[in-house]
Amino acid sequence: MRDTSRHGIFGISWERRRTAAAVFGYSRKVAGLDPRAVLKERPSVGLIAGLVIAGICALVSFSFDIINGDPVQFFIALGLAVAPVPLLLAGVLALDRMEPEPRSNLAFAFAWGAGIAVLLAGLLNSLNLVYVAHQLGDVGNARNLVATFGAPPVEETAKGLVLLGLLWFRRHELDGPTDGIIYASMVGLGFAMSENVSYYIAALQENGAQGLAATLVLRAVLSPFAHPLFTSLIGVAVAYAAQRRGAAGVIVIVVGWIGAMLLHGLWNGLATFGGLGGLAVAYLLLMLLLVVELVVIFRDRRRIVGLIQHYLPPYERNGLINQADIFMLSSLRRRRHARAWAKALGGRAGARAMIDYQLASTELGLLHARAARGGVDEETFRAQQRSLADLMAYARMSFPLPERHQADAARGVPPPGYAPGAPAPGRWPGGPAVPPWYGPPGPGGPPSGGHAPGGPTPGGLPPGGYGQQPPPGPGGYGPPPR
Repeated sequence: MRDTSRHGIFGISWERRRTAAAVFGYSRKVAGLDPRAVLKERPSVGLIAGLVIAGICALVSFSFDIINGDPVQFFIALGLAVAPVPLLLAGVLALDRMEPEPRSNLAFAFAWGAGIAVLLAGLLNSLNLVYVAHQLGDVGNARNLVATFGAPPVEETAKGLVLLGLLWFRRHELDGPTDGIIYASMVGLGFAMSENVSYYIAALQENGAQGLAATLVLRAVLSPFAHPLFTSLIGVAVAYAAQRRGAAGVIVIVVGWIGAMLLHGLWNGLATFGGLGGLAVAYLLLMLLLVVELVVIFRDRRRIVGLIQHYLPPYERNGLINQADIFMLSSLRRRRHARAWAKALGGRAGARAMIDYQLASTELGLLHARAARGGVDEETFRAQQRSLADLMAYARMSFPLPERHQADAARGVPPPGYAPGAPAPGRWPGGPAVPPWYGPPGPGGPPSGGHAPGGPTPGGLPPGGYGQQPPPGPGGYGPPPR
């Protein structure tokens, strides 16, 4: 049996492992090693300029609110509008744990809704109100009509434009309906936050504290996700179009856009003309849509798990993954346990290594899925495949493993707490026999690709198979050839 006390569990000495952990340190500063660096998350000039423009638009919108009210009312309204946002953001981001979206994209979507979209919608809605009021000669009726028939198309279009921008400039980030829902929710939350400031000021002016309380309950308690839910219909449609070419994607986007406008108009109309009964019906429709979208998200999560289980097993022979890892990656609960295991044994560096490993593994499965449908060119596929594989290798080198568990690991037994309930080594359901967990090389020597005996080394991923349809069973095109 291999002397793991000297060589370590990857065929790499413990001194070299400690050196690697110190050098890389999981400070996320080494280009090409962070999954988000692989996906080019670093803010671009365009992103920074967009955030600046969105901020200016938000300030202009708030200046109108101050003009319409007074500074005291404005700051009261602003505080009440901002207060629930962290909780609402946490609720949205909790649905994005399997394959988190880049923070820069999420921030831009939120800023677009809070600044650009709300200013654009406010100006157009005001013009519509002036025109309709002039035609009817009644401001009250004009306001109700504009809210029901004019505001929904204007506001959903203002919010949806940023989703079209993501489709055009960040298509590779839209891997499924969950991504569309998350981005739509971010722009919707930003829009609702800024819009609520105007509503709260108007309520204070018209009905005082009592009116403010009623408006606060309606908008912040009963329907805080109304705007995210409306726009999510566009988000799902855009995500669908991102994975398909041709007229089908355009048609779906148009259908989603119309659906968002109709739902928004139905909500406003029932709340305006239907009284409490109409509001109750509108609320039930909103909750039904929420349930449907949660079902879509959980089904999409199962789809991502299926991609991991389908495309990643061929990387076993390169030492990047094994059946215990795939078992761990297939459940958010098991992922959480693995992070706790890594943190308990390796501190923050160990936990960060596990986070990077989980994210890189998931992105690798999604990369293969994009390639399978022709959504990424071969050169890009090769570069991202190698970068993600390198990150997985470095992360595995930093997984903590106490000396008392080294002998068990050499026999293929996962360390306690890493992946409880994982299949026994060598018996992955529905697939071929696999090497032991962190185990020594077989009698035939190390796997091809230049890896050190017993474990992965960065940069050792050989080219293979891009552009082919995946064969039946585990694998697919792109992993190392046998």
